[in-house]
Amino acid sequence: MAVRPVAFRKPQNPPETEPSHLFDTHPEVRLDFSHVKDALKQGYSKPFLLVDTSIIRAKARRFKAAMPRVHPHYAVKANPDPRVLKTMIEEGVGFEIASIAELDVLLGLGVLAAEVYYSNPMKSRAYVEYAAAKGVEWFVLDSVEELRKIHSIKPDAKLYVRIEAPNVGSDWPLAGKFGMKGPEVDAIVAEAVALKADLAGVTFHVGSQCRNPENWRAGILGAKRVFKKMRLAGLKPRLLNIGGGYPVRHVKPIPSVEKIAEVVNHALRDVPQSVRVMAEPGRYLVSDSGYFVCRVVGTATRAGKRWMYWDAGVFGGVLETTEGLRYDVLTDRKGKLIPWNVAGPTCDSVDVCMRDELYPEDMREGDFIYIANAGAYTTAYASNFNGFPLPDVRVI
Repeated sequence: MAVRPVAFRKPQNPPETEPSHLFDTHPEVRLDFSHVKDALKQGYSKPFLLVDTSIIRAKARRFKAAMPRVHPHYAVKANPDPRVLKTMIEEGVGFEIASIAELDVLLGLGVLAAEVYYSNPMKSRAYVEYAAAKGVEWFVLDSVEELRKIHSIKPDAKLYVRIEAPNVGSDWPLAGKFGMKGPEVDAIVAEAVALKADLAGVTFHVGSQCRNPENWRAGILGAKRVFKKMRLAGLKPRLLNIGGGYPVRHVKPIPSVEKIAEVVNHALRDVPQSVRVMAEPGRYLVSDSGYFVCRVVGTATRAGKRWMYWDAGVFGGVLETTEGLRYDVLTDRKGKLIPWNVAGPTCDSVDVCMRDELYPEDMREGDFIYIANAGAYTTAYASNFNGFPLPDVRVI
């Protein structure tokens, strides 16, 4: 293996329409590649994610230092490996969940259910019953129907409503599937009063990989408006959840968490101290801690196009490339760069990760692929489809 890999995706300059002063120019942390080489000396049988928990610790501390008023609650779905979760516990990070399987993992690690926030806006009745029986107190909702469901199961539940927030400038806008508009919030408030339900908070999500700090300002302003409606109706708001979306460095410039904090901290100045402020960072806390390592299983030429097949594809950990995420991908080859189509090992035609991406023309079977800053949403997305094995997670 070469002493150093060669990177082929260079950070792009911000588009002229974007305010360049918002973008963080200092290097983000990255797992030292020497650890990847050491891991490969132990052998390779299938794709694996190598995670450095010291980087997770540094990211957690940096987040809390930037926004002292905001309590981070890790989005377990980003990477639910128990060793990652233990690191979060040791750093005083809380948790938010989207399923009872995630809850069970946390309970097994000694996390108190009352401190877990169930932030999936649409939950089955059975899941709400299970979570309530285990001691979960906080549940999100964004419909009158969900409010009634939760209240019928746990009348003393502490509820927070998810409102719509701008997703402009986010690589993955999340608006549409979840989040309530103004008139819909009015109906929620009225129903909570009628049921004597404890509607106690507001949350929003600015979109994944959000590169526009102003989205947080707009979201907090929207939450304040809902708080006013709640107070006028006799409710007692005491939770503001400013969600996730904090970006990490891949190939696009990003605003640092400190730049985002300037906006958030200013917007929080008039939020009463009686209101608990939390956030749900997922990708931000774990992405930079990992390298995802896989291997070329074969190459081919079809209709004049070069194809490269990896032993991890859409179903094996590289799903987000199909949604537009461009990782910094490294290899040991140094040949001339040519366009390649990259696919996974399954026989499903949707298992195509990238098209016309530049890689060395001398790529061949057996070559290793190193995907940097891939600690989030890689192994978490992987499946056993077609009988291929799940990637390993190795922790240092």
